[in-house]
Amino acid sequence: MDLPWIEKYRPSSLDDLLSHQDITKTIGRFLNQGKLPHLLFYGPPGTGKTSTILAIAKQLFQAREFSSMVLELNASDDRGIGVVRDQILVFASTKTLFSGKFKLVILDEADSMTKDAQNALRRIIEKFTENTRFCLICNYLSKITPAIQSRCTRFRFSPVDKDQLLERLSAIADKEGVNLTENGRISISRFSGGDMRKAINLLQSASMSSKIIDEASVYACTGYPTPVEMKTVLEWCLNESVSNTFQKILEMKAIKGIALQDIISELHLLIMRVKIPDSVRADLILAFSEVEHRMSLGATETLQLGAIVAAFTGAKLALEASEA
Repeated sequence: MDLPWIEKYRPSSLDDLLSHQDITKTIGRFLNQGKLPHLLFYGPPGTGKTSTILAIAKQLFQAREFSSMVLELNASDDRGIGVVRDQILVFASTKTLFSGKFKLVILDEADSMTKDAQNALRRIIEKFTENTRFCLICNYLSKITPAIQSRCTRFRFSPVDKDQLLERLSAIADKEGVNLTENGRISISRFSGGDMRKAINLLQSASMSSKIIDEASVYACTGYPTPVEMKTVLEWCLNESVSNTFQKILEMKAIKGIALQDIISELHLLIMRVKIPDSVRADLILAFSEVEHRMSLGATETLQLGAIVAAFTGAKLALEASEA
């Protein structure tokens, strides 16, 4: 079977990485000098952290050396203190088969490691620096103990730049023979939020469901409400009665398969652009936050939809009172 596009088009060298040029140049200088410190990559998902360290590993080691010189552990592996003391310690303490080279330990999703495991890892990093280099990858730097942070050179991977993301989407679409329109590119970029992995996955999903990837096909693929639909919902909330608004939105949710969470997110953006008094806007935002909190605790969408409609009704009454 064909590889998923995120693996098929994963950069194989530092030169193939589009974003974070400052980071790749710095690491490239380390490699040219034959020196590599312990690394700590952190930042949002899909920003190139794992791709960067894999590109470094491929540049450091030939294919025949890779299995014996690189140890990669990710979030699917047990990350307790037992793995650190056994698997990582044994790998780091054994001598390298190839003279003049150090081993590389890649710990993906390192922020899921327990505190005891991180404390044990700190001692291993300290003891076997001559023989092994460590690269820790995480989303949240605050979950890595300060002792480990101080032993690593930290690099923050910010969300991928929009222009670079659009450029990579166009390149992949051309190679795959996919008809990607301009508004389709913009829609995918908007949904991904700087997450390259999410953008490529969405491009592949949309290509399977539609011959032409435009804004409509991208929205249909994600099940997200379109701008036209959200303007209609806002008009209902501001002009229709409580029962009519509730019923119409309920029918739209059932027909389109739209989640209330997505409706709330879009309504929040829309009311920031509507000309209403700040006091009314503040009350609506508070109502949205309370509904979102209750939904995170497991409340039903139908009841929370009623709360949203009621909040708009209260806002209309407040507007009428202020005008009177």
